[in-house]
Amino acid sequence: MGESQRRESAPAARAEERCREFVAGLSEEEIMLLRLRDELYDGRWDAMLADLNDRLQGKPYVFKLAHRIQDDIERIERLNRFERQYNVDLAKYI
Repeated sequence: MGESQRRESAPAARAEERCREFVAGLSEEEIMLLRLRDELYDGRWDAMLADLNDRLQGKPYVFKLAHRIQDDIERIERLNRFERQYNVDLAKYI
């Protein structure tokens, strides 16, 4: 591997390691949200958040999370920020 290839792969390797560390620190609730996002909402955070907000407003909804909708919305926002920052799909790491 040439010097330029090593320089280019180093940031990718750091990002990969950062993702693995981030996922290792996720709570059971966060992991559940990642799985449900992929299974129920085709991997879309926006659809999942819209569903939760509809539930809070008493509108028809699909997603039946335990009791902590607001907590789950905050978890989703945290996970979504990380995925956008590192341009990754965290579900691939669980």
